[in-house]
Amino acid sequence: MSADKSVPIGFEDEVHVEDNAQSDKPESAYDPETGEINWDCPCLDGMAHGTCGEEFKAAFSCFIYSKEEEKGIDCVDKFKAMQDCFKAHPEEYGPQDIVDDDEYLAEQPEQQEQEQEQQQEKEQ
Repeated sequence: MSADKSVPIGFEDEVHVEDNAQSDKPESAYDPETGEINWDCPCLDGMAHGTCGEEFKAAFSCFIYSKEEEKGIDCVDKFKAMQDCFKAHPEEYGPQDIVDDDEYLAEQPEQQEQEQEQQQEKEQ
């Protein structure tokens, strides 16, 4: 998760972008009024249609529809699968699309500890 905790790592710049041609309002991939995700939104930068498109869609939609208190915490496996797919296709997905889990977690010791405690509680 990003520091914002409402947008997962790697999605910070993809959820909203300015649509300069149409209006001053940011275009969103998710329409809360209809509950639909626009997979063709330019803000997703074509991620839904690439080699790892299905993995991206699974992770993104899981996050969008997550009801957990820490939004998206129930989507970790889907994000892991997406990252694994990105790593398996370096010719299509550059380093900006790949999050090094170990490096990120080293920067987030408190969050890592909380996640481990939550996982242990679920396993009991």
